[in-house]
Amino acid sequence: MRTPIVAGNWKMNKTIAEARELVNALKNDLAPLAATDQVEIVLCPPFVALPQVAELVKGTPIKVGAQNMHWEAKGAFTGEVSPTMLNEICDYVIIGHSERRQYFGETDEGVNKKIKAALAHHLKPIVCVGENLAQNEAGQTQQVVGAQVRGAFKDISRDDARGIVIAYEPIWAIGTGKAASGAGANSVIGLTIRGALADLYGEATAQAVRVQYGGSANAKNVTEFFAQPDIDGALVGGASLVAADFIAICKAALK
Repeated sequence: MRTPIVAGNWKMNKTIAEARELVNALKNDLAPLAATDQVEIVLCPPFVALPQVAELVKGTPIKVGAQNMHWEAKGAFTGEVSPTMLNEICDYVIIGHSERRQYFGETDEGVNKKIKAALAHHLKPIVCVGENLAQNEAGQTQQVVGAQVRGAFKDISRDDARGIVIAYEPIWAIGTGKAASGAGANSVIGLTIRGALADLYGEATAQAVRVQYGGSANAKNVTEFFAQPDIDGALVGGASLVAADFIAICKAALK
């Protein structure tokens, strides 16, 4: 059985002091949950707070992730952060979030390059895919999401693919208060995302990859998603900034 993974994407929120306060409010409840091996928990603060958060959860089963990275190990890329800078303090890195695609021009090709760099530097990618509202309403979800999965996994080996986490984040549901239904999200994940993986690697690998749901996931609606057979946890945005809400979500993800 796939172990659910719940990751909190803090986005551009929390100063260093606020990050410390949030982690201190979370770790006493989250560490025992993560120690059960029935749910994996990842905190993804902004870059400036990563060292502090990593230090606060050191010695606990709680993992730390970055929100983005460049594909080069070093070089003249002002303002960017490399995988070699992250792998000393991070376990995971979010790649291809819809906000990166929408506002910063990230492409499937760039996502693929970042995945390869993350794997080469022992970081576990959380790869985001999802369609926008116009594509959803035009019935293009399968085409768009399937193409994103195939582009992301281009030339990735079967063994490496098994260790990658995918987050299905319908763009129309991110930050809008709207969320896909559990059955609807499960259908996209099961048929489109796992279908694309099966085409690339075979059914066994498609079933081994963990796929989260993201997009206005919160403490009130996650139970509906976690009850679905193809959904393996959540990539949580705004609700991860409230300690009680994120703790409740992690508890709901237990097998």
